Amino acid sequence: MKLNLQLWIITGVVLSNAALAQSQRKTPDLEDPDVRPPVTMADLQIVRRAREILDSPAKWNRADTRVCPAAEKTFSLYCALEKATDDVTRDFKHRGTAMQEARFVIDYIAPNRKDYHHRLMGYNNDPTTTFADIQKVFQLIEERITKRLAEQSSGQK
Repeated sequence: MKLNLQLWIITGVVLSNAALAQSQRKTPDLEDPDVRPPVTMADLQIVRRAREILDSPAKWNRADTRVCPAAEKTFSLYCALEKATDDVTRDFKHRGTAMQEARFVIDYIAPNRKDYHHRLMGYNNDPTTTFADIQKVFQLIEERITKRLAEQSSGQK
């Protein structure tokens, strides 16, 4: 009887730990700077909307602080993505898919990002970044999201 009870306790602990590990794998760590949330069509709409918001050099704020007032008329890369997310989903997340893909694009095109305390702000404010560079970031984000959507629909990773 005692052995049976011990087996039940051990089995319960093992199953509990397995369930905990499985649930942790399914839930992305939103504080992880390299978290890669799943993509949706809304993410594609967000990037396209951000490009519309920031469609001319006159609308570009080169001095980003990552504070995005609602009444602002100029936008940094970060604030254009934040506003676009609010416009499309009304559910902005600092580590949302479009924001994360923007960070990964910056990692790719600006390997010196180690100097950037915040990737989007640092790249936006970098004196060598041009408006054409910002537009290229939007293009590359859109390409990455489109590719990931195709992979998800075909069951690839």
